Amino acid sequence: MPSLTEGKGNAPEKASAGIPDLRNRLPKLQPRRRQPPPSNPLPVPETPNLPSPPDASTLSFQKPTRRILSPQDHELFLASPTYKLLLAFVFGLTDSVVDTPVSAARDGDLSPSVRVILEILDSVEDVVKRSPPEDQGDSRFGNKGFRDFIDLAAKENPGWHKQLGVASDEAILEVSTYFLQSFGNRTRIDYGSGHELNFMLWLLCLYQLRIITTSDFRPLVLKVFTRYLKLMRLIQSTYYLEPAGSHGVWGLDDYQFLPFLFGSSQLLHHPFIRPLSIHQSTILEEYGNDYLYLGQVNFVNSVKNVEGLRWHSPMLDDISSAKSWEKVEGGMRRMFVAEVLKKLPVMQHFLFGSLIPAVEDMSQEEQLGVPSEEEDAEGGEVIVMKDGMKHVHQMNSWGDCCGIKVPSSVAAAQEMKKRMGGGDGLRRIPFD
Repeated sequence: MPSLTEGKGNAPEKASAGIPDLRNRLPKLQPRRRQPPPSNPLPVPETPNLPSPPDASTLSFQKPTRRILSPQDHELFLASPTYKLLLAFVFGLTDSVVDTPVSAARDGDLSPSVRVILEILDSVEDVVKRSPPEDQGDSRFGNKGFRDFIDLAAKENPGWHKQLGVASDEAILEVSTYFLQSFGNRTRIDYGSGHELNFMLWLLCLYQLRIITTSDFRPLVLKVFTRYLKLMRLIQSTYYLEPAGSHGVWGLDDYQFLPFLFGSSQLLHHPFIRPLSIHQSTILEEYGNDYLYLGQVNFVNSVKNVEGLRWHSPMLDDISSAKSWEKVEGGMRRMFVAEVLKKLPVMQHFLFGSLIPAVEDMSQEEQLGVPSEEEDAEGGEVIVMKDGMKHVHQMNSWGDCCGIKVPSSVAAAQEMKKRMGGGDGLRRIPFD
């Protein structure tokens, strides 16, 4: 008969024999490998070589007109030398301000032509002061006083261009069309990235006429474009210009694009300002006047009636998570091509003349019976084929018929300040 101690000693052995050994069956734990971020399939657009200005004797000046009136016209433009000319000019300006603050541009280093351009922009500001807005109550839509401003500027601009050395009336008519369109549309009282692009086209015309050269590129951004931005903020706040084809909060900005392109180039290798720094008010206040990107974010914050980039400008908020300014600048180059030059609702307003020529096979306004850019009250018409028939299509920023009028965010902020007795406080989101 076995002892009690022997029975108790064998019990654990029998129990362990009934439990399967899972040590070799369970998978071994391994550290999780971090997945690399998805790469952008679109390459960063490079800066093409800027061609020399044309021989003046070959030019036949004409009033610029719209020629991109169908998707086919748009494809012709994207394959044309004019498309490469525009890329070379805008990206050449971008390259000229790499790692360069606005304060680096000295007044003593400006060429005579750049000085005259700055004087012209000062004259435009004087025209704004002499063209007061109409009393429209608390309306946040475009003020009709803007039309008086455009009419007075159109009356005085021939003298301004003669100061620049644009001699003939025909040349002034062509060049000044881009200049006047750079302040917004007189009929619709709106403004957007297409009008901002017209300012670049005006400068490109001056390059084509050999009035400015590539040596002027850096001051053109740091002095001339910054002066234009200041002027446009005054015009927007005075006349409540409506956003042209606004994407609402799903765009970089209701009005401007180029401050973000030029500004990211300025900050390309900055030692301590990072993309995430746009959330720091002290950085914006201290460096906003020196860097266009920061200055524009500061302005966007000031005209929105809620506090926080993630609420009123989520795209800018998303971009701030980029690891470097190289990523941001590359993205801005892609965006300029994809969201400006390759977007038909924007490029349908592009004007062609002798200095910025169209492809010969592109449509003409008079052939299709569509109004000119100055007279078009609906924001643009393009001809599309539908069921084998030509169809006149009203285009907005979504590519749909029937545009939607959007009030000015600048106007909303101004009207709120009036109601609050001039205070600058912004409405906070309840759960912010």
